[in-house]
Amino acid sequence: MVICGIKLTHDAAIAIMENGVLKCNIEIEKICNNQRYSSIDDVSVIPEILKDNGYDISAIDHFVIDGWLGTGPFWNGPSFLDLRNEGKDIRIQVAPYNETAIEEDIFTRLYFENKLPIGDQKYAYSSFMHGAGHISSAYCTSPFAEKGQSAYILTWDGGQYPRLYFFDALTSKVQNLGHLFVFLGTIYSIFPQYFGPYKKSEEELKKDKEKKTIEGFFGGYSVAGKIMSYIALGKVRPELFGIFSEIYEKYIQTSNEFEHIFSKRARQIIDLENYSDEDVLATLHAYLENLLILKLKEKIEKYPFAENNLCFSGGCALNIKWNSAIRSSGIFNEVYIPPFANDSGSSIGAACNEYLYRTNRSVIKWNVYSGPMIKSNGSFPGWSQSPCSLKELAFLLHVSNEPVVFLNDAAELGPRALGNRSIIAQATSEKMKDLLNRVKRREPFRPVAPLCLEEDAPGIFDPGCQDPYMLFDHKVREEWKAALPAICHIDGTARLQTVNRMNNSVVFDLLQEYKKMSGFPLLCNTSANFNGSGFFPDVYSATRWGQLNYVWSNNLLFTKEVKVDLNLDI
Repeated sequence: MVICGIKLTHDAAIAIMENGVLKCNIEIEKICNNQRYSSIDDVSVIPEILKDNGYDISAIDHFVIDGWLGTGPFWNGPSFLDLRNEGKDIRIQVAPYNETAIEEDIFTRLYFENKLPIGDQKYAYSSFMHGAGHISSAYCTSPFAEKGQSAYILTWDGGQYPRLYFFDALTSKVQNLGHLFVFLGTIYSIFPQYFGPYKKSEEELKKDKEKKTIEGFFGGYSVAGKIMSYIALGKVRPELFGIFSEIYEKYIQTSNEFEHIFSKRARQIIDLENYSDEDVLATLHAYLENLLILKLKEKIEKYPFAENNLCFSGGCALNIKWNSAIRSSGIFNEVYIPPFANDSGSSIGAACNEYLYRTNRSVIKWNVYSGPMIKSNGSFPGWSQSPCSLKELAFLLHVSNEPVVFLNDAAELGPRALGNRSIIAQATSEKMKDLLNRVKRREPFRPVAPLCLEEDAPGIFDPGCQDPYMLFDHKVREEWKAALPAICHIDGTARLQTVNRMNNSVVFDLLQEYKKMSGFPLLCNTSANFNGSGFFPDVYSATRWGQLNYVWSNNLLFTKEVKVDLNLDI
């Protein structure tokens, strides 16, 4: 049985699942240097992607499409998507975003016979609510599903309040335990429109509202991740908690306007002569974190189950500080977050929904490196190439002190580069973080992540436990801060990725060789991409970018013939 899961709106992707095995998940942003958060505007791309990954469209047994925002108030009601098929306008119906009442089954399946036009054919498809995809993509890929254990599932994304569910492993049924509080996940990107480096004027906010675009209304899909870095510049001011609570209680309403109402009122009340923007943003982060932990505790006390595990999904599950707070709270035995917690995993979730519906099986086999394969189509003019083993690459990194674009095999699933589409570099240079932010055209407060051998991580980071997907916050131990300035964020933390031979043997071998030469079991890691685009799909793109002097791929080193002076002298 071959299932094709499709996410058509932002963070669009196509997942292929065969007999419970995820064969690939092709995110549109990760092909052809497409813009980040790309959608599928013309369905004719679907058979092209299937063919590129070894499947004719006739081999697909079931198409399933992720649900989306409705046309009614608060995005409820029927949902329709306006698309194109080979340039011709089409409209299809999909499931709504999420349930509107606690008793409604979020796994309600809609079925449409011969309603999906692709080329000159029409195909049947099913559709499940968007929220259902977050639930199933988290649980079905979790270690709990693999062990046959039940789990709580917390979902919180841009268009949804944080909701807690319980997935019963014996029955494969989900119980809705209700929402925790009334903040859409967009609060984290809307609030910075009123404070901080992304603050907007009243006129700009008015224009965004008039556009009626989701991205404009939310403040931009990338803002939340940037603010997570920016708040390290600020200080939490607990006296503001009372102001936030007062605004919340006085103005609360279940509408997609509340986050703007809350933020606007905060800007009117808070005395900015006494509180810097960075302090206000850091305090909002802490306020939401405290609220999240408090309401989770209350909900678990109200609905106690014997198996006390948690899956967390939705865009808010990419907040490493909240994730770490949940894990360290002691509320749950174990916490699992998929690397595609945001909408990049919605196509996987759609496929999981259909698989669960047809088989009643709730576990799938998958690998995080199931994105598009690297394309070897030569380099941009002005580059030479030569054979280069991992040992030779480790030596280059050690003696040159220069970053290297590292492209290997299949791309990672989800938004974070996990070694296969990365820029890697020494972590010991004080100038390295500034260089990487400069060539990537990022703000200077943005951090660079460490890529570290799993066995060595506890000695350098606290807690330094297994974290293969960069989803938790780790403190750099005091005795290592001076030695590793490039990966130490302003607040002394790092977004650690741990590597062992099983999860990425190529990166593992590189780190082993580098450790032998340098004494350090880790390297800097940041994503390899054009600014605003998905990961480089091929060597040609990386060499055309040309901001660094070396690109490594499949045991070949590409070297820029006229080198860039990176000003990295030690």
